Amino acid sequence: METVKFKTNIKCSGCVGKVTPFLNESAGANNWQVDIENPDKILSIGANDGISPEVIIKAIQQAGYKAERIA
Repeated sequence: METVKFKTNIKCSGCVGKVTPFLNESAGANNWQVDIENPDKILSIGANDGISPEVIIKAIQQAGYKAERIA
């Protein structure tokens, strides 16, 4: 399974809680994670269903955050 990564401004567990419903809807529950310990706050998405990076970026923007694809 390919993993798609994004640099985000999701900074803490509270922020993760805010984006959770948006990412669960667009990427699927248990199909994503945010490394808030990483300085770049990396969001990793398991791209097993051919999820478009644009869909993920839009979901994060709807939650009030920013994301930029890095891999």
